[in-house]
Amino acid sequence: MKDLSQRDAFFGKLYEIARRDRDVILVSADMGAPSLDKFRADLSAQYVNVGIAEQNMVTVASGLALGGKTVFMYAIMPFVTLRCYEMIKVELCLMNIAVTAVGVGSGISYDDSGPTHHSTEDIAIMRALPNMTVLNTTDSVMAARFAEMTCHISSPHYVRLDREKLPNIYKAGADFSTGVTELKTGRDVCIVATGNMVQRALEVAAELAKQNITAGVIDLYRIKPINTELLVKSVSRSGRVVTLEENLLNGGMGSAVAEVLADNGKLLPLKRIGLPDGYFFTYGGRKTMQSRSGLDLKSVTDLIIKWLK
Repeated sequence: MKDLSQRDAFFGKLYEIARRDRDVILVSADMGAPSLDKFRADLSAQYVNVGIAEQNMVTVASGLALGGKTVFMYAIMPFVTLRCYEMIKVELCLMNIAVTAVGVGSGISYDDSGPTHHSTEDIAIMRALPNMTVLNTTDSVMAARFAEMTCHISSPHYVRLDREKLPNIYKAGADFSTGVTELKTGRDVCIVATGNMVQRALEVAAELAKQNITAGVIDLYRIKPINTELLVKSVSRSGRVVTLEENLLNGGMGSAVAEVLADNGKLLPLKRIGLPDGYFFTYGGRKTMQSRSGLDLKSVTDLIIKWLK
């Protein structure tokens, strides 16, 4: 699975499941990919392409789910969230319909496609919806497992997939039912990261160790509902907390963590690190954009060291 993108890992696993279960239906908004091509060719009766009509995709998915089907709907991330947000609210969340919305292109992974294809606000808006579960994928192992997990749900779910092939942090068979995994313990600071920034957090922790700073790393992949008990227990091992995400800070993962800590009386010093409030109209690839927004390895490491002093 190390050579698979998160998208191909997710839909490859979904294909295996759908071959055994004819009630599994994939509704797509004119998206193409090798894994989708195989699904469409071999399981044509279980594949619906609505064309470039994402709002209609939600209505179709809702109707199929009400008819007893296990439904997944898929598009590029801004189009499966922002473009059809009201339909998700009315057709899925209001009636608590078990449909999984799958989006590819988390953060700025569609780098040079520009701000129309970047997905930096979706965590904020999707976690605001009642009944919605928000899952943010870390690697291809997790992506495949999320495909299995979301075949057995009773409420709307949203799965974020990165466009880029990222290193696998987890091994096959890993358990993601808790929604949060403590990857590393540290007494000086705890870095809570999500998505592609989990790998960056591990790199930062290694750099901090060279300065005799021990940093814990937590992967928060279920952003809503957060496993409050486990998260609070994990961050309490350190004296300070940093959140790290490739999303806008307003309403993002860091905001969710801050809410949990405040609501539970854990008033630890907290530093949120993410994208600045704005849109990217410059080009140069994802690494360049991360560097310009302070999410590269050196910038994050230096910021944490300065904050700890």
